Amino acid sequence: MTCHHVYIYLLVFSDSCVWYGECGIASGDKRYNCEYNGPAVPLPKDGYDLVQELCPGLFFGNVSLCCDVHQLQTLKNNLELPLQFLSRCPSCFYNLINLFCELTCSPHQSEFLNATQTEPYIDPVTKQNKTSITELQYYIGETFSNAMYNACKDVEAPSSNVKALGLLCGKDPKDCNATNWIQYMFSKDNGQAPFNIIPIFSVFVTREHFYCQMSPIHGMTPMNNATKGCNESMDDATGPCSCQDCSIVCGPKPEPPSPPAPWLLLGLDAMYVIMWISYTGFLLVFFGVVFGVWCYRKRHFVSEYTPIDSNIAYSVHLRQDTGEATWCERFGEKFENALRVTFTSWGAFCVRNPRPVILFSLVVVVMCCSGLMFMKLTTNPIDLWSAPSSQARKEKEYFDAHFGPFFRVEQLIIQAPHTKPGIYSPYPSGDDVPFGPPLTKDILHQVLDLQDAVENITASYNNETIMLKDVCLIPLSPYNNNCTILSVLNYFQNSHSVLDHSIGDDFYVYADYHSHFLYCVQAPASLNDTTLLHDPCLGTFGGPVFPWLVMGGYDGDNYNNATALVITFPVQNYYNDTEKLNKALAWEEEFIKFVKNYSNPNLTISFTTERSIEDEINRESSSDASTVAISYVVMFLYISLALGHIRSASRFLVDSKISLGIAGILIVLSSVACSIGIFSYFGVSLTLIVIEVIPFLVLAVGVDNIFIIVQTYQRDERLQGETLDKQIGRILGDVAPSMFLSSFSETVAFFLGSLSTMPAVRTFSLFAAMAVFIDFLLQITCFVSLLGLDIKRQEKNRYDILCCVKGSEEISNVPHSESMLFLFFKNIYSPFLLKDWLRPIVISIFVGVLSFSIAVMNKVEIGLDQRLSMPDDSYVLEYFNSLSRFVHSGPPVYFVLEEGHNYTTLDGQNMVCGGMGCNNNSLVQQLFDAAEISSYTRVGYPPSSWLDDYFDWVKPQSSCCRVYNATEQFCNASVVDPSCVRCRPLTPEGKQRPQGEEFMRFLPMFLSDNPNPKCGKGGHAAYGSAVNFINNNTEVGATYFSSYHTVLKTSADFIDAMKKARMIANNITESMSLKEKNYRVFPYSVFYVFYEQYMTIVGDTIFNLTVSLGSIFLVTMVLLGFEMWAAVVVSATIAMILVNMFGVMWLWGISLNAVSLVNLVMSCGISVEFCSHVVRAFTISTKANRTERAQDALSHMGSSVFSGITLTKFGGIVVLAFSKSQIFQIFYFRMYLAMVLLGATHGLIFLPVLLSYIGPSVNKAKVRAAQERSKGTEREKLLFF
Repeated sequence: MTCHHVYIYLLVFSDSCVWYGECGIASGDKRYNCEYNGPAVPLPKDGYDLVQELCPGLFFGNVSLCCDVHQLQTLKNNLELPLQFLSRCPSCFYNLINLFCELTCSPHQSEFLNATQTEPYIDPVTKQNKTSITELQYYIGETFSNAMYNACKDVEAPSSNVKALGLLCGKDPKDCNATNWIQYMFSKDNGQAPFNIIPIFSVFVTREHFYCQMSPIHGMTPMNNATKGCNESMDDATGPCSCQDCSIVCGPKPEPPSPPAPWLLLGLDAMYVIMWISYTGFLLVFFGVVFGVWCYRKRHFVSEYTPIDSNIAYSVHLRQDTGEATWCERFGEKFENALRVTFTSWGAFCVRNPRPVILFSLVVVVMCCSGLMFMKLTTNPIDLWSAPSSQARKEKEYFDAHFGPFFRVEQLIIQAPHTKPGIYSPYPSGDDVPFGPPLTKDILHQVLDLQDAVENITASYNNETIMLKDVCLIPLSPYNNNCTILSVLNYFQNSHSVLDHSIGDDFYVYADYHSHFLYCVQAPASLNDTTLLHDPCLGTFGGPVFPWLVMGGYDGDNYNNATALVITFPVQNYYNDTEKLNKALAWEEEFIKFVKNYSNPNLTISFTTERSIEDEINRESSSDASTVAISYVVMFLYISLALGHIRSASRFLVDSKISLGIAGILIVLSSVACSIGIFSYFGVSLTLIVIEVIPFLVLAVGVDNIFIIVQTYQRDERLQGETLDKQIGRILGDVAPSMFLSSFSETVAFFLGSLSTMPAVRTFSLFAAMAVFIDFLLQITCFVSLLGLDIKRQEKNRYDILCCVKGSEEISNVPHSESMLFLFFKNIYSPFLLKDWLRPIVISIFVGVLSFSIAVMNKVEIGLDQRLSMPDDSYVLEYFNSLSRFVHSGPPVYFVLEEGHNYTTLDGQNMVCGGMGCNNNSLVQQLFDAAEISSYTRVGYPPSSWLDDYFDWVKPQSSCCRVYNATEQFCNASVVDPSCVRCRPLTPEGKQRPQGEEFMRFLPMFLSDNPNPKCGKGGHAAYGSAVNFINNNTEVGATYFSSYHTVLKTSADFIDAMKKARMIANNITESMSLKEKNYRVFPYSVFYVFYEQYMTIVGDTIFNLTVSLGSIFLVTMVLLGFEMWAAVVVSATIAMILVNMFGVMWLWGISLNAVSLVNLVMSCGISVEFCSHVVRAFTISTKANRTERAQDALSHMGSSVFSGITLTKFGGIVVLAFSKSQIFQIFYFRMYLAMVLLGATHGLIFLPVLLSYIGPSVNKAKVRAAQERSKGTEREKLLFF
């Protein structure tokens, strides 16, 4: 037979059928087709609509087909599920429906179909003998099958964040191909096919180009109809598939920008190189100048020990005659004198009238402290770390107002450390599949027992019993009242019997929980698995359970290797309903107690609740109260004992100043209480930072001033004829300006610091400023009066504390005495420090440390590890550790399109949607692109798009959108009722997207439709809260499109995720041209409100510290009598301390956050105490040269600063090292220790040396005034010679 004869033979005999009509029952409502070998049969007219809808390519001539109306209806029913997921891409669905139309109705069936198994059937109505086809071979051309697969492989299922083939192929999309997809669709094991259809893929022999190459089975011609690529349009009314559903339309995959190259010089970190070069250059210049001056002095002056600026040892009173004082110097002297006179008069008044002054002080303190009745303590983390005006806070409030607050999370992470992994051997063949320890059946049953027990936890609130069902998230209420429980057990509908469900015989297990699990992790939204079990995967609450949310510790996508299970119980959040919120809190409290007391030797459980962090922080504060109390007791004891100068053991009780020390401490605490009371009057809430930090700060400032006053009095000798009140007034006139300088500059700095937008810094600054100022006022009033009374007690030889008991002898006045510390500073330390050979070494060391600190400033980490905020023994710590080890998904992220967008127009829809016809830069498409480069954008999955699913749901080809023809009310797809008709006509216009009023008419139906086997696109479960209606449900308001972040473990991860999400949202806003329309797209995730502060923390730090330094400079300059250079020296030294604090933070692993920023602002204030007293003493010193003036200032003020701040604080800080709290150990012990040591070394070592080199010149007017005041007295010799 020639090739031509074969071709004629095929043409003659190919137009015949294999089946026609339906026969016996296969299973349930599924039927076999009847064997029929005759020609195609004309279709009855009542089937025309169906064939036009399903197979328009067969609607020609007299419509003779190999199927009847019943078969067409069965075909329609079977295509409903694929239609819902694949119709997003018309060409994909066109190819798929071609495959099934040719199979079901083609008039040329015999060319490519071959019935291989049949069975007899007697029609119960006609009693005719018929034959049912129970197995069939379907010859399909490889060209067709591959083209169909390629057109469909990228189609998205928006509500599930997965590829549609993951739901239709029975495998993970990446494992799906043309062959196994078609095999799965034709297998009766999928629960849809009534019998097995065996696809045979072969090379096609065309009619038009017939070659003498026969098909694999002689006489069969594979079905190989023309296909449409996903980048091709179906017709003039439809376009190609979207980029989301067709990768070849997109072009190349988006590439993330390459990370910024590190800043290097000479192959090393640029900052290190720059600072090393700068430091080396400084040393060369500095030592060159020092050596040059030394050589010059050796040549011209006799003594090599003469200071550099000595002016050949002329005393000041000789030098001053060489010139007149400038107007600035005269003005400064008058200002200084005014302060001196004012404080002198005031001090004398307080000593003369102690009782009225003390009584008035007490009245003021009581009045201020009465505000404590209105005190409110803020423990809500949101209020602590996020300003009401911040972007994240406003976006959170917008989200909560339109979609409801984000649910409360109660979560268990469960391991089975003592259980061995299991092995599953698939039937009938296949590689063994390992199952992780927690996925063995026995452990799953135990976990399900635990889960059931949690559901049955009962709490009591207001005599009402509260259970999980009363507070949980129920997305499908009132149709489905099951709680949302995100658990692997929900693949088995939280049922022991379903978990035990298996199919097998005495020899083999064909299907059990293993096979069901492996299917569900690939198709979590499936209502019927492909195994013989045919169990659903959808959770009992009506939504899918994504495997990455409920398992942890697996590799890649091998969920079966999971080493941990994650169970999440979302609980409703009620920000504006205290009653309901308290119910949730009560249940959470019982949940915590239950899990803590739960015992199962096979399970290791870590857990958390929404309230856990706040509870543990409060518990931490309580547990550390004893540590803080001991710290303050140590400081109090030191202050009480160190103030007195004991001349002999017999006079211990007389010379001691324990009562005065206690009074000074009470004044410090009273100032803190007054500050809290005053702001409580005005409704400013208190924070734990205020309670923990401000007493430390005010104690540093207050104790320093106390030591200065008392020790200056102890070193002073009463002048002849001078009374006690005049003596103390004179002393106060000398030292109070210095106290005023430090206190007022700190007060101004802190008040300006309250301009910060960070709530923690703002609150601290307000309370600290007021406390420091009130402390100063009480010290120059109440404490001065108490000092006068104590001196009178001492002069009358009365015992300290026991003032009624009198000693053996009275003295007319207390003799002056100099403490050992003062003598050490005066005679040993100061002369040694200011030796010519040592001073350059000191400068070089401190500048070296400064250079290092500058080099590492930009390397200080930003953020706060949540684990640091927990006590060492907290159960939440274990949860955080498990979270970082096991969890594979980050927090959900919502991209919110604000109210104002018009979804009813085609242009408005195209700007948002991601399906066919949508813009290439639409909102959904840009989010899809972002998910493609998740390692950069940290958006882990394509977005869930309610709009795209709505368009699929409302299509007339789908059975989802139906209404009762009489009432126009919605009719669910599962309802069998002839009065239910499709929403839109099956016309070209009806197949277009709904617009205008039609769009709004069907949208509420979509959002109320529950998913079911007939319609998996119902939007109630996935999108019930995603769309906000306005104007009586006539318009769409705000909406969101959700996804998940990638795994976020560190603060840097969270910060970067928020930054990238905002960048994406801004790009979408710009591409949609929304800025001029007064609405925008913004991202929202529950953690943004806490981490936003870190996006601006560097700017906030610079702002706060710059404002503090600037205010200190201005106040110092004014209060030093407009000594600008002195103010520069003070500010520069404090700036050095702050920079070195950053160096310590880098060395000691302390990150930059709100807590450390508060400490930096505080260290700025404490540094003033270390520096300003010494600098002021230097400016008023009348010694001959800078070195002697520096030595004089260090001798008189150094000992008071050292004993008043350094020793006091050091004792208290050491105690903090024993705190159980990591946050205390790191942010309080380490930073407090650093600020005290840096302040002391800079104020008592570096600053005097710096002043000896470049300190301000002597003020001639002040010197002459000092001469006039001291003329004819012994002080003249002390001051000027």
